[in-house]
Amino acid sequence: MEGSFRGFLLNGALSLNLNSSLTPEQEAALEDQRLISGLQVGDEEAYERLIERFQTPVYNLAWRLLTDPADASDVVQEVFLKIFRNVGSFRGDSTLRTWVYRIAVNESHNRRRWLVRHRRGETGLEEEYEDSESRERPLTDGGETPFDFTMNREAQFLLEEGLASINPVFRAALVLREMEDMSYEEISEILQVSMGTVKSRILRGREALRRYLANRLDPVPSMELVPRLLK
Repeated sequence: MEGSFRGFLLNGALSLNLNSSLTPEQEAALEDQRLISGLQVGDEEAYERLIERFQTPVYNLAWRLLTDPADASDVVQEVFLKIFRNVGSFRGDSTLRTWVYRIAVNESHNRRRWLVRHRRGETGLEEEYEDSESRERPLTDGGETPFDFTMNREAQFLLEEGLASINPVFRAALVLREMEDMSYEEISEILQVSMGTVKSRILRGREALRRYLANRLDPVPSMELVPRLLK
């Protein structure tokens, strides 16, 4: 379906009453194609639309992966520079959103490696888990996720704190799934790993987050949240 629609775009049939014949997914794909075409010819309005659409999501993603506002801001700049430099080679093999998020995740990982080597001088967790596909063991999904109980600011703060505490390999998959609402297929594309590895990382990230939050919840009155959390 995606390939046939791309062919539809490239064959110049855009003048055929699109508003009545296109599905919402096709309309979104058409808008992406228009944006990419504008970027590829250097249209300033297209650049402004790209930044308006993705600046906040990219910042939020980088901030959750790095837990530092200044580092996240640096990543945002690098992401858009990379997009501007490479948009000419974009061929539509993935959606625009997936492509942008893949760049954002990679730049966040690059930033973390730089921080480890130049600022902190310690072994990064992502280096320890470079062969994580072979180390990850399957876990049974316990149903309700830690994200389901975050109904107030205190819980949200604990959630963000918990995300910062878990392994970056699992954190990236968990953030993309639970906070960016991406499909397993999209996450697999972004992280360049198999679907099974994506699911494993998400489940292990959820389990690590459950343990962290269970230990941090105030026994009175917040302890009643633990049964829900650990289901």
